[in-house]
Amino acid sequence: MNKKKRRLLIRSIILILLTSAVVYTLYANFTKDERGQIKAGDPAPDFVLTDMDGNKHKLSDYKGQGVFLNFWGTWCKPCEEEMPYMNNQYKEFKDQGVQVLAVNVSESEFLVNRFVAKHSLEFPIVIDKNGEVLNAYGVDPLPTTFLINPEGKVEKVLTGTMTEEDVKNHMESIKP
Repeated sequence: MNKKKRRLLIRSIILILLTSAVVYTLYANFTKDERGQIKAGDPAPDFVLTDMDGNKHKLSDYKGQGVFLNFWGTWCKPCEEEMPYMNNQYKEFKDQGVQVLAVNVSESEFLVNRFVAKHSLEFPIVIDKNGEVLNAYGVDPLPTTFLINPEGKVEKVLTGTMTEEDVKNHMESIKP
């Protein structure tokens, strides 16, 4: 095969690959709302994640209690803003049947532990190392919180920062 034909073949393959990548990206963006997007009324997908103390947390083990499921990152300023409010309300509601599970999105234990210590957080914090739970819930953007009722169904999906009053009212709404 001469040089011109080889060059044409290589260029054609590259063009096909680039076109395929563009088509896939467009498809993924236009269908992302249909994939893994959990909404009010849906059963909350079950998962098992390990907290900073090595304890396993399985969502279905909380059946019969309300769960305030929060997805966050240490770099996310709105997440950092609402964490103290969540901590204060956790202290109030944990004995009333409302649990908080804060799912960190794939960060290192060092960063998460430093963040937890800085804010003196007391509720369970788990790390979604592979992003599987994040994808199962279709989380975008951060922070996103799922209010899960005692029957294990999603009551509400909240995005953005909450005030302390918001956190309190939402926890009250999923109390058994």
